[in-house]
Amino acid sequence: MVTTNANTSSAKNPADPSPSAARDVVLRFEKVSRLFGAFAAVQSIDLELQRGEVLTLLGPSGCGKTTTLRMAIGLERADEGRISYGDLTMDHPQGGVFIAPEQRQMGMVFQSYAIWPHMNVFENVAFPLRTRKVGESEVQSQVKAFLEIVGLAGFEQRSGMKLSGGQQQRVAVARGLVGAPDVLLMDEPFSNLDAKLRDQMRVELKELQRRLGTSILFVTHDQTEALALSDRIAVMKSGKVEQIGAPLDLYTHPQTSFVRDFLGQTLQIQADIHSITDDGSVQVALANGQILQVSGHMHLSAKRMSGPCLVTIRPEEIAIGEPSDQQAANHIAARIRTLLFLGQHYEALVDCEGGYQFLIHLPRLSSWQEGQAISIHLPSQFLQLWDRD
Repeated sequence: MVTTNANTSSAKNPADPSPSAARDVVLRFEKVSRLFGAFAAVQSIDLELQRGEVLTLLGPSGCGKTTTLRMAIGLERADEGRISYGDLTMDHPQGGVFIAPEQRQMGMVFQSYAIWPHMNVFENVAFPLRTRKVGESEVQSQVKAFLEIVGLAGFEQRSGMKLSGGQQQRVAVARGLVGAPDVLLMDEPFSNLDAKLRDQMRVELKELQRRLGTSILFVTHDQTEALALSDRIAVMKSGKVEQIGAPLDLYTHPQTSFVRDFLGQTLQIQADIHSITDDGSVQVALANGQILQVSGHMHLSAKRMSGPCLVTIRPEEIAIGEPSDQQAANHIAARIRTLLFLGQHYEALVDCEGGYQFLIHLPRLSSWQEGQAISIHLPSQFLQLWDRD
């Protein structure tokens, strides 16, 4: 059964969020699933996009993030659960409710930008307004205003075929924002741009979002984009949300091994729990018998004082010392095997005492050589302890 806006607003389900409860949540997913035959692309997810925030769905290809976005706009229908826009239910299969995409009053920026080559810039941006049968004077004023906002004033008559990648991206954003929707949905919008232009467009989008206060549901597989743009990130895996939170919280306090390994680089050391100190720190033994003290977050499935474990640390949390430091606590003797200059830092593959091999960052303002002996300091507070998967 398909109902229209009039049907849904007059027959509000008791389980719908109240206007006061939805005041700061513009888009809500409640136990939403999407099935393709026996395959569950999205599995019972709960999400809330808050007013004025950028919420990013981050994960590898096939994790369900684009399917989730398409359900938000109505290009895919949920098989279970409820999707609400403010206090209005848009998709609730059990209640027979579905609102068509053109009635959802959301903006959308597709991965391909979908710039129609037979239309000029003005007509591309005006298309959503004309679809909603907005008056011509309003079309003229809104299109002009948003082209100016995205830096394309004067491009109104330019053919869609004669735009650069960055200009096409700006047209797509203007078209998504025209009509001042509460929610803008963006599906990998920077994936077709070169690296330098991606960096520029990230900054421009963040400034534009802050200026307009638009709520954005953003989809990407690029962790740098997610960390840079987002107020919150929902990391997805196999159709489920693994963890959701602020970028810094997810990066520094991952709750699952998938989130830990997907966001940034992580150095991993296999060890065995040796003992627990009076202050709650854990001492672990490496393969060569060396003891490390761990006082960072513990992710052990049960409180235990023995058995195998995994010690992790981010490369940027490692300190580099002189060979003479090797006898100090939490220092490991190492030798530079391979050295790559990446501009802002060196990337070095180092062979460590005990048979470990790490890929670490070295500051570019120091002199380094392949074969050089160094000491790697693993600060106790940055070390985290995990079960071995």
